[in-house]
Amino acid sequence: MSKPLIVITGASSGIGAATARLLSSEGHPLLLLARRLERLEQLGLPETLCRRVDVTDRDALQAAVREAEERFGPVDAIVNNAGAMLLGRIADQEAEEWDRMVDLNIKGVLYGIRAVLPGMVARGAGTIINVSSVAGRKTYPNHTAYVGTKFAVHAMSENLREEVASAGVRVVTIAPGAVETELLSHTTDARIRGDYEAWKKSAGGALDPQAVAEAIAYAYRQPPNVTIREIVLAATGQES
Repeated sequence: MSKPLIVITGASSGIGAATARLLSSEGHPLLLLARRLERLEQLGLPETLCRRVDVTDRDALQAAVREAEERFGPVDAIVNNAGAMLLGRIADQEAEEWDRMVDLNIKGVLYGIRAVLPGMVARGAGTIINVSSVAGRKTYPNHTAYVGTKFAVHAMSENLREEVASAGVRVVTIAPGAVETELLSHTTDARIRGDYEAWKKSAGGALDPQAVAEAIAYAYRQPPNVTIREIVLAATGQES
């Protein structure tokens, strides 16, 4: 019996790419979304539809989901992984960076949910997996705006779970600590980037994206009547 369709946003690198490889190896057809189409195609995964979509574009995201469902059948899970981490001090950080994180980390997650949730509710089954952060549970220096967006992901996920539990839809929050991805490279303040790298080194290094992908797959593999509401994971040496 063929496996059902899974959607992964921000799938061109890091956690998204690792999750795509893992779920593909388990036989799932995939819809992979990111702004860098060539990086998606370079993954070379079978039964995979790759589309250049910025998740802040609600119409484009919904169109891609409909296209994938026409080819592979209904979406059984979405991994809302696309996000931005633009660290800075509120007193001098460019407000456009706040806007980008709010649009991507909050509204992009909502758009991903909306693209698949009505069908899941109608079918009485489905899994929504939102990739947040330990920064959605506690605060860190130079993280104010980012922390705000990730606290929002945690809150939205829990509230959504309450809304759709009786419909048989599962909602999972994945909250990793520091992960070796491209996220930090988008921070424009060189001193903050350097401090963050030094902090990671002092903790003995960050998580490999594969570890987060395994956590996502673990939550998804549970029987339909079991919801792993939240998984928090970090490198052993990361104290905070």
